[in-house]
Parts: sequence; C-alpha cells; structure tokens
Amino acid sequence: MIEAISRRIGGTLVTAILATGVVFLLIRAVPGDAIGEMLGQSAGDPAAEAALRAFFGLDQPIWSQYLSWAGNVLRGDLGTSMRQGLPVWGIILDAFLVTLQLGLVTLLVAIVVGVPLGLLAGARPGSLVDLLVEGFTLLSLSSPVFWTGMVLLILADAWLGWSPPLVYTPPGISLAENLESTLLPVLALGFLQAGAYAQFTRQQSVALLRQDFVRAARARGLPARVIFGRHVLRNIAVPLVTYAGLILVQILGGVVVVETLFAIPGLGRTLLAAIQGRDYPVLQGALLLTVIVALLVNLVIDLAYALIDPRMRGA
Repeated sequence: MIEAISRRIGGTLVTAILATGVVFLLIRAVPGDAIGEMLGQSAGDPAAEAALRAFFGLDQPIWSQYLSWAGNVLRGDLGTSMRQGLPVWGIILDAFLVTLQLGLVTLLVAIVVGVPLGLLAGARPGSLVDLLVEGFTLLSLSSPVFWTGMVLLILADAWLGWSPPLVYTPPGISLAENLESTLLPVLALGFLQAGAYAQFTRQQSVALLRQDFVRAARARGLPARVIFGRHVLRNIAVPLVTYAGLILVQILGGVVVVETLFAIPGLGRTLLAAIQGRDYPVLQGALLLTVIVALLVNLVIDLAYALIDPRMRGA
C-alpha cells in the first residue's frame, strides 16, 4: 500500500516538473509581443524596448529564461505581474479560490441532481422515467454553457424581475450576497454537469444490472432495493468517484465563459486577461496552478480507489 502510494506521488511530481517546461514553451508560442503591448503608442522606441526586455529578463536565451523561472518556482516564487506589478501568487491564488468555490458547488449540484436521476433511469431501462432522464441529459449536454447562462439571465429578469449583481462578493464579506452573485453561474455550469453525471450513472447502473451476480441475486428472490443498495451502489462507487474528479477538473478548466459572462473574478477570467495583455508571469503561474490542481485531483482519486476497493491497493 505504502509502495503504491509512493509510486503515485513520485509519478505526480515527475509530471509536474515536465509540465513546467510545456507551460513555459506554450506561453512563448502565443502570438504577439508582451513588450509591445506594454509600451502601446511608444512601441518602436528601441531604447525603451531594450530596457524593458532587460528588466523582465526577456533579452536572455529561452533556455536561460526557463531555468531562471523554474528555479524561482521551486523556491515558491512565481514572479511579478508585468501589467499590475503585483506578486503573481497573490493574483492567481485569490482568483483560484473564487473558481474553486464555483467548482465545488457546481460539483455538488451535479452529484445531488445527476446521481439520483441516473439511478432512477438505470433501475428501469426503457421506462417513462428513463425516457424523461434521457431527454434531460440530451438537453443539458447539447446546451453550451454560455447559451444556458444567457437563458438563465433572461428568464430571471423576465419571470422573476430579478437581475443578479455583476459584482462578485466574497463569502467572508457577505454570504447572502455571495450566493446571489454565484447562483446563476453555478446553475449554468451545474445544468451541463448534472446531465453528464446522470448519463454516466445510468450507463454504469444498466451495465451492473446485467452482470451474473445481480441475476443470481434476483434468482435468490432478493428485493430490488436490496439488490440495488447492496450490489449496484457498492460496485458503482469507484467509477462515480472517478467521474467526480474528472468533472471537477473539467469545471475548473472550463469556467472562462461563465466567469466572463457573469463578471466573476476567477482563475479563468484572470487567465484570459493575462493572454490578452501578454502578461507572461501571470499566464505561466495560472496555467501551472491549473496543471498542478489537475494532477493532485487525479492523485486523490487514485488514493481513494485504494480506500473504496481493497482489490486495487496493490495496483
């Protein structure tokens, strides 16, 4: 068990180190010139450009820039924003906490709505309930998040006479105002993910109900609720945990549209602003943090496997 955990942690560290190189090179491949963006109308002044390049270390060879940046990252220093002049850690950490809140609440909505719907549909394939759940999943999976968000905005204003404040309020300042500013973004994201979760849960349930051990349980005369609770739910736990991690990573990596639409100052919106402003330090830090979070989520999933299913502890 300890050896397996050590291997997983070691693999995660190696992947994270390789990710730093990929992130750094991808940033440098983004079209445009950061110095030109910063100078604006003064672009073209050789002295000013040379001074800024030297100040930010952009006059060094690419490999030298990478080694300097990677060394600083290992010391916990992601640098200073070229546009804001603030530490990158502070910028991306504040934004990440906002995105993490959206992601966790959205995941909770997806599980609370999607899993019961998937179980109901999977328990009786081909029934009216199954058809209704299938219609819900098709609608949710075929609706882009930006379209869902705009529909929610229109419906909230037309039916309820309420428009959400396009100013984010942290929960530490006012929980009520925080819920008001994040309600529609969570519903827009949760509608899509709940449909995905319902579809996945139904597929897993139907597949398990066709297994020989379930048929044997039916032949012994066990009630349907006992079969579903003892055999189906227990065996579906591992894939549901896996899917929860995948959904969370997908949410955290795909909130740019929702954060932009609802003016949420999260990591996705910060990343978009850094791309538009060619703010290399913020862009590198935000991408690196996203990669590390994805790796950590996968690591937690692997460790959860061993706790849920003892057969996987030596894998």
